[in-house]
Amino acid sequence: MTIESLTLDPVTVQKLSGVTTATLTTVLLKKGLRNVWIRGTKPLKPGQARVVGRAFTLRFVPMREDLATPASWGAPISTRSAVEAMPAGCIAVVDAMGVTDAGIFGDILCARMQKRQVAGLVTDGVIRDRDGVVGTGLPVWCQGTAAPASAASLTFVNWQEPIACGGVAVFPNDIMVVDTDGAVLIPADLLDAVVEAAVEQEQLEGWIMSEVNQGAVLTGLYPPNEANKARYEAWAKTVR
Repeated sequence: MTIESLTLDPVTVQKLSGVTTATLTTVLLKKGLRNVWIRGTKPLKPGQARVVGRAFTLRFVPMREDLATPASWGAPISTRSAVEAMPAGCIAVVDAMGVTDAGIFGDILCARMQKRQVAGLVTDGVIRDRDGVVGTGLPVWCQGTAAPASAASLTFVNWQEPIACGGVAVFPNDIMVVDTDGAVLIPADLLDAVVEAAVEQEQLEGWIMSEVNQGAVLTGLYPPNEANKARYEAWAKTVR
C-alpha cells in the first residue's frame, strides 16, 4: 500500500527557502539527528536554486532479467505511473542503491515532471540524457550521468513507501531541502520545531558574520557567550 501525498504549507516553504542545508544539519544535530544528509547527491547544473518540498519516494531493487525489460516501462507499476502520481511541489527522492551505470530517468520523464510542477529530483543514482534533462529546467541532484536505461541494472518496484537513499531513511512526506551542499531530510514530525530553530539559527549566524566582517574575534562569538548573546538579542529585537 502506498502512502498518500501531503502538501506543504507555502509559509513553511518560504521560511525554509531562506535556510541553508548546512544550517539545517546543525539544527538537526542539536536535536540528536546526525544521519540526515543524503550522500551522492550533487547539483546536475551549477547555480540551481534551493528547493523545498515533501518527499515523494521511489524505489529500485537490483535488476532481474524477467522483470527489468522494456515491456515493464508500460506496466501499472512503472516509473511512468509514478511520475503521473507526483503532486505539484513535491521532491522526487529515488532509491537507486547508489548504482551509477544506468540512468534512472531521462529527458522525457523529467519534462513530464516539470509539467506536473514537481519541485525537484534527488537520487543516489544517476540520470541519462543530461543535456535534455538540463533543458527541461527540472532541478536535479544526482551522482552524474550514464547512457544505459535503468533496466540495464535496476528493477523499479514501487513509489510512496519508505526507502533508503544515500544511506538515509526517507519516508513519504518527510521534508527535503536541497541546495549546493546537497539534500537534507527533516522528519515530518519534527518540522515545526526545526523550522523555528533553523530560522533563528540562520539569523544568528547572519549577525555573527556581520561581526566577523567588522573584525570581531571568534572566541566568545561563535558560539556566542552570554555577553554576545545579549548583544545579539538586542539587535534581533530591532529586526523582528
